[in-house]
Amino acid sequence: MKFRPCIDIHNGKVKQIVGGSLSDSNEGTAENYVSDKDAAYYAALYATMGLDGGHIAMLNARGTKEAEDTKAQALKALLAYPGGMQIGGGINAENASEYIEAGASHVIVTSYVFRDGHIDWDALELLKKSVGKDRIVLDLSSRFKEDGYYIVTDRWQKFTGHRLEKGIFDDLSGYCDEFLIHAVDVEGKKAGIDEKIIAILAGIPYTITYAGGISALDDIRLIKEAGRGRIDITVGSALKLFGGDLEIQEVIDCIR
Repeated sequence: MKFRPCIDIHNGKVKQIVGGSLSDSNEGTAENYVSDKDAAYYAALYATMGLDGGHIAMLNARGTKEAEDTKAQALKALLAYPGGMQIGGGINAENASEYIEAGASHVIVTSYVFRDGHIDWDALELLKKSVGKDRIVLDLSSRFKEDGYYIVTDRWQKFTGHRLEKGIFDDLSGYCDEFLIHAVDVEGKKAGIDEKIIAILAGIPYTITYAGGISALDDIRLIKEAGRGRIDITVGSALKLFGGDLEIQEVIDCIR
């Protein structure tokens, strides 16, 4: 079990937001915290602490001025911690190598590999050819709908036809090095983890990072026990770094 730090960037600012409130229009986004420090500050801090494998999330829709501001911040963070962080948000086969060359250890991809709600195998092949399997993290963030948890895309607003279950991990494992799963229904709410998603992930034999709802050390202990120490975690809004109550060192010590 490992702690993966995060840097979420929206409209060119480091923020913590309620995940399900994101939209292409930027309207209605619920913010938990907006930092007065830039992304490079956090990347340098994580580097000093030896915390690698964390993720930078660019949360704006591509093609807008806000997205360009966000990208500029993300590139500064990669420069501050070369090889130490993953990056996601609008990544595809055409631009993935740009971020690897800028210092990302991996690119994180969701929407590009799904078309009309289903896996686009051709896109996956192109992505794999572009940067290699060992540089790819597939984000299978999910929300609950009727009969189970389904993978969502496009800032977690669109449901795909794929349920979060072992088969999907098996099918995609040949195209990536790791998986990242945000429990979107609890993301950013600091109200506790989604134990049903944790139960699903506990039986998956691949490198997985869980994010969403961690608000106390007991949440971390529960994940550690349920996942038998195999599920990595990220903590955002609950950290004092981002306006919460937990010290980052407390989280690290709890995992150890």
